[in-house]
Amino acid sequence: MIARLVLQTVLWLAGMGVLLFGAAGTLAWPAAWWYLIEVGVLSIWIGVWLARHDPALLAERLAPPVQAEQSRWDRLFMLGIALLWSGWLVVMGFDAMRFRWSAPLPVALVVLGALCVFLCIFMCRFVFKANTYAAPVVKIQTSRGHKVIDSGPYAHIRHPMYCAALLMFVGTPLLLGSWWGLAVVPVMVFGMGWRAVREERLLAAQLDGYTEYMARVRFRFVPFIW
Repeated sequence: MIARLVLQTVLWLAGMGVLLFGAAGTLAWPAAWWYLIEVGVLSIWIGVWLARHDPALLAERLAPPVQAEQSRWDRLFMLGIALLWSGWLVVMGFDAMRFRWSAPLPVALVVLGALCVFLCIFMCRFVFKANTYAAPVVKIQTSRGHKVIDSGPYAHIRHPMYCAALLMFVGTPLLLGSWWGLAVVPVMVFGMGWRAVREERLLAAQLDGYTEYMARVRFRFVPFIW
């Protein structure tokens, strides 16, 4: 499974690299190299940790993004987010390097971006430790005895993984130095919020105890906000 993890991570990074450097028109983009290295190292780290502590969840995380048990709307969402993410990387390559539409970001913001990327993946470790059912697709994992998780970060917000993703959304354009990339973030946050609402409807209808969990834990992404 480790070999599969490494292969999929390398292919994923290579795909992002093609989009970023292809749009930039140059390989001389240190921020993009740092971004890919940071994401790659942290992804391998958390994958190796999962292989030791929860191989069943790692198998779910490595599964295809479109699955038979998955809701039709989530299949469309996964396709849409893949297209949006790809277009987003291209826009940032155009903006930060090829056409330089935006003024360079202050170094402090670039460092903040790198920190946000780190915190996103670091936070995911706590999510995975608490929730062995944290698959990347929306489905009820009946064969694995799917049940409501209300410990760890789930005791405070209903979607801690999405909360972590918000840091990735903000950190990526900051690290890459793209104001235009940052401008796209609200669209991505809206999409994630839409998915969270649809996901909760499915869980409330099909997973015992989820309605009661929603009543106990009021906030989806950020405590006291939403």
